Amino acid sequence: MSIYIAGINGMVGSAIAKLAASRGEVVLGKSSKDMNFTDRNATFLELETTKPEYLIIAAAKVGGIGANSDFPVDFLSLNLQIQTNLLDAAHKAQVKKVLFLGSSCIYPKFAEQPISEDSLMTGKLEPTNEPYALAKIAGIGLVNSYRRQYSVPWISAMPTNLYGPRDNFDLRLAHVMPALIHRISDAKMLGADSVEIWGDGTPLREFLHVDDLAEACLLLLQKYDESVAINVGSGQEISIIDLAHLIAKIVGFSGQLVFNTSKPNGTPRKLLDNSRILNLGWKPKIELESGIIDTYNWYLENQAKGSTK
Repeated sequence: MSIYIAGINGMVGSAIAKLAASRGEVVLGKSSKDMNFTDRNATFLELETTKPEYLIIAAAKVGGIGANSDFPVDFLSLNLQIQTNLLDAAHKAQVKKVLFLGSSCIYPKFAEQPISEDSLMTGKLEPTNEPYALAKIAGIGLVNSYRRQYSVPWISAMPTNLYGPRDNFDLRLAHVMPALIHRISDAKMLGADSVEIWGDGTPLREFLHVDDLAEACLLLLQKYDESVAINVGSGQEISIIDLAHLIAKIVGFSGQLVFNTSKPNGTPRKLLDNSRILNLGWKPKIELESGIIDTYNWYLENQAKGSTK
């Protein structure tokens, strides 16, 4: 089958492309650097020209708490444009199946744990990433509208916090995992006595290696055809303070971890109920510590090349 991956050079897109190619699939796609998916005419032309059987939407404007707080318009407007253009273009190009990738931040801040797919739109969102979450909720709505109006087997998946090679380690935009790796690695190299970490360290987070997500995406293209935006999570969680200590151990940093309680914590806990995808035959394979080692080694290798952003 031919699979077009929007955002093919990003952390998620590149992992899916690598796995799909290893299985003999025809892999197509463009990165956000090569293709402006906010350009509606260009996006339509791209899918009309390539005519893929499948489309995976991994292109998005993403970032951590700081970036979401500083650029709310970008996170809402740009993501609405990207996903709407791609979904409308997929319909016009008669793409057989679309997989829209969202985020676990779509769920209410105080959703019952673990968070089931039924929790969507049952409470208030976390304010620090509300614009991004609203865009992703709209994307799910558009996917399901296409399902109802045109009877297409289009689907949505909601991954938990992702990490792995090719993540964005730019501290202005990074999520918690790459930000911690960057800060703690820098502290070690500079011989610093301490490193600052946002929040009080108490929030619990679930992490999934991007290679495990890639496995899930290809399985969902083959086996899943429901309107429910399916959760993709590891089922394991760790506090930010324990995560920071684990990264410090891997990096070899022996200094003090200083938690800046004037900075936001974000959602206190966010563990997905992954029973639905487990029942399809998928399960994560990469343990957190080995996954962090893999990610840290990639960071070190590419930091020297200046290509960690």
